[in-house]
Amino acid sequence: MGHQLGRTALDLLAMLIDERCGRFAPQAPDRAAALLVRVMDRIVRHLGDPELSPAAIAAAHFISVCYLHVLFRAEELSVGRRIRAERLRRCRQELLEPAAARDGVAAVARRWGFVSPSHFSRALREEYGQSPRDWQKWASERNASAAA
Repeated sequence: MGHQLGRTALDLLAMLIDERCGRFAPQAPDRAAALLVRVMDRIVRHLGDPELSPAAIAAAHFISVCYLHVLFRAEELSVGRRIRAERLRRCRQELLEPAAARDGVAAVARRWGFVSPSHFSRALREEYGQSPRDWQKWASERNASAAA
């Protein structure tokens, strides 16, 4: 742990010096890519944690939030948008399951890190064009017609 912390501190110091001198370049591509893989893995493993945020992810990897955003510059989505998109995708998948009708939309949302059911409903509608209840209704009708 001490070795990791020391290496991170040196990396941050070198990055600060390079930035001040106008020659900022992120870590070596292979190290940055490996770190990004670890970050993505953490996002997936902790989607249900409502406290999952760029700050929490950066702290867990001993990097600054600024550097975390630098890692995501080449990605399609920012850190926050990646978390949101993954949570919504998982919720949408779960809403297709018959058990979700029994558990309710709010329970599904909570399981994947959404604190507010109304925020979840708005986010799902924005992303997929349907409310969670409409999505659930469509899924149950699809399951019923497939069983018939």
